[in-house]
Amino acid sequence: MPITDTTALAERFAEHRPHLVGVGYRLTGTRSDAEDAVQDAWLRLSAVDDTALADIRDLRAWLTTVVGRLCLDRLRSATARRERYVGPWLPEPLVTPLAGAPGEDPLDAVVRDDGVRIAALVVLDRLSPEQRVAFVLHDAFDLPFAEIAATLGCTEATARQHASRARRAVAEADPPPRAALDEQRELVDRFVAAMTAGDLAAVAELLHPDVVLIGDGGGKARTSRQLMLGQDKIGRFFVGITRLHGELMFSGEMVLVNGDLGVHLPEIVGEGRYTGRDRRVLTFSVRDGRITALYDIVNPEKLGHIPLLDP
Repeated sequence: MPITDTTALAERFAEHRPHLVGVGYRLTGTRSDAEDAVQDAWLRLSAVDDTALADIRDLRAWLTTVVGRLCLDRLRSATARRERYVGPWLPEPLVTPLAGAPGEDPLDAVVRDDGVRIAALVVLDRLSPEQRVAFVLHDAFDLPFAEIAATLGCTEATARQHASRARRAVAEADPPPRAALDEQRELVDRFVAAMTAGDLAAVAELLHPDVVLIGDGGGKARTSRQLMLGQDKIGRFFVGITRLHGELMFSGEMVLVNGDLGVHLPEIVGEGRYTGRDRRVLTFSVRDGRITALYDIVNPEKLGHIPLLDP
């Protein structure tokens, strides 16, 4: 039924908001970009005249298309900024409580989707903007290729080709699926215990042979500026900093980061032999019972929406 009443339109938009935030976040990997795109979609919807509004038969699909187009613009403009970014780039983390009922934030529902885990978003970030939009809108949100083509400003055949290439790239990257939370917790507990004991062999045994550490400080906080690869190198790195910081190494709050287990660590000011620690969110991905990736998100611009912890 066509909607022409402004109040009713706002109510219908609010119903779709969690879905739209999820679309925007999966397309951009950035909370602020997702929320800005959703707000802009509302402004565009509210500006539609009554005649055009009456022609909108599927409001959810119409809004999804609008958010997709807005996010495409953001992805294209972000390409140049990424070239100037210092060190690796990781998505802005969505941090939610480890236990308890989901909150009212639309992103509390978004994080339950397997497609927004950090490991999956890292792969999406390697795609071209057109490939990412075509793949996400079609494979994740079932948008017809005709509408995706209109969003991309190309033919339907080209839109299908973008999605096909993205699908192939994602399959080749093979990001690990989300492990059960109990499995993640047991593995991380063993990892922390081995580091605390200074047992390098035990630490390495818990790391996948292809393990990678990705640090994102954006040049504004301390972390690795290059990818760190391999069981031995990463094992020695964590054992070394655990010896330096002792029990302070993991003195933080266990949380969910994009639906996976992680830890939110407050800043520690250096004193004496301690070099201090920048505030960060650290999370993991798991494959075959071992840690296959560690994501160290330290850029303060990506942590501003997370409530501060007492050190």
